[in-house]
Amino acid sequence: MTVTLDQLFSEILMARERVYAVGQPTPLQRLPAFNDDFEIWVKREDLGPIKAYKWRGAYNAMAALTDAQRASGIVAASAGNHAQGVALAAKSLGCKATIFMPRSTPEVKQSEVLRHGGEMVEIQLVGDTYDDAGLAALAYCDEHQATYIHPYNDPATMGGQGTLADEIVMSGQGAFDRVYLAVGGGGLASSVACWLKKFWPQVKVIGVEGVDQASMKSAIAAGQPVALDYVDVFCDGTAVRKVGSNTHQMCSQLLDDIVTVTNDEVCHAIRMMWENLRVIPEPSGAMGLAGILQDRAAGHIQAGERVLTVICGANMDFAQLSMIARKAGIGSRKRRFMRVHIPEGRGTLVNFLASLPEGISIVDVQYGRVAGDMQFPVLGLIGSEDQYHQLDQHLSANGITSQDVSLAEDVGYRIINYSPELFERVLFVNIEFPERAGAFLEFMSKVSQLASLCYFNYAYSGERVGRALVGMEFASDADRASCEHLLSQLEGESIRSARAVSDETFYRLTGRNV
Repeated sequence: MTVTLDQLFSEILMARERVYAVGQPTPLQRLPAFNDDFEIWVKREDLGPIKAYKWRGAYNAMAALTDAQRASGIVAASAGNHAQGVALAAKSLGCKATIFMPRSTPEVKQSEVLRHGGEMVEIQLVGDTYDDAGLAALAYCDEHQATYIHPYNDPATMGGQGTLADEIVMSGQGAFDRVYLAVGGGGLASSVACWLKKFWPQVKVIGVEGVDQASMKSAIAAGQPVALDYVDVFCDGTAVRKVGSNTHQMCSQLLDDIVTVTNDEVCHAIRMMWENLRVIPEPSGAMGLAGILQDRAAGHIQAGERVLTVICGANMDFAQLSMIARKAGIGSRKRRFMRVHIPEGRGTLVNFLASLPEGISIVDVQYGRVAGDMQFPVLGLIGSEDQYHQLDQHLSANGITSQDVSLAEDVGYRIINYSPELFERVLFVNIEFPERAGAFLEFMSKVSQLASLCYFNYAYSGERVGRALVGMEFASDADRASCEHLLSQLEGESIRSARAVSDETFYRLTGRNV
């Protein structure tokens, strides 16, 4: 049955009488980053009972069932947050639930499902994608005559999600001019847009999808739900190959626009959340803010407008933080990786780094000496658009060739190509230095009088101490001995410590014995 706007509005009304049996309203909070430009507010669904909004739809859909339907067994398929909502509802309503999840589901989401559901929940890990889990769940329902709780396309599920929009209206912080909502299957966007446009007809509701997850944008363009050939899973909470028929119809009518954002833009939004609110959402939870920042840069948001987004979840595997930190910029400054062409020779890399325009931060260096008169170090930089423009002018004026390699696979995996057979009298050293502007270059400027760099591996970690693995080669044994003496003198001054690598590590790096 196709849901209508009036039916969806009624579903939200009825859901208001059910969902607060297991959770309380979540607050709105202002993001202070743009006080002098426009207001950004966030709806803190990360503070709900499962650290995501999906408890609302899952509980409402299950509470609306008859006793007989619940007794037949509940089945769901989910990459994580919907599963937690079903688990919470199963324990509260006293019914058994079998939840199908992809084998790749982060451990934190699996453990939370079991914590919320206890003995009322069984997890079945099937396939590598949400689609695989969904097909297995539907087959299980047919075999056992169980009741399936859809994560987004069922009107009762959509109605439950819409209760957060009621809280927005009742908060007293509205009206808002623009609302940006992450879109996966489309249940959140459908219900929130339905409710807000009823009370604030002038509000613009913008859906936000990942560039390689844009199933709703594709469906609207095609006039019907279509299956994507490929779905990126970095933002795993919105990684849906094909949206629902109901959500497609609602979003087609209600969304004023859909913007697509990159994973890097999402990481930048996560960093902004941390810097402004000390909140770390999961990637999908920051997609709305990423959309706001993109539209602001494009000039679509006017000064004085009041803008809202929803932090729709904060359930993320801790290990993912390291990737997010690498991809994120700092404030308004963006990350760029650049491969430069510089002549082979003592001091050329150090001199090049020292010549970079002020204000640009070096956060990554990947370099290994290869055969030939030219060398090709990769530099990870953080800077503003103006600073990058100055850098491009500097490179052009000095005849230096470079390429943007921010998306190159070898750079992303930090694969440093080098030819150890070229190294002579080589010394590999672990360097610790104060993580402040210019500290490492001061050290290398002194060392470069004695040594030539043949290997350089450094990545900013966010600590007060920077660490680099540096390979140096020498024209004579006397130069090497002088450098080792210099390193001991510089400890406690330019650097914190300098330790030669172990014999075993040296062998792995060079294929030679010390």
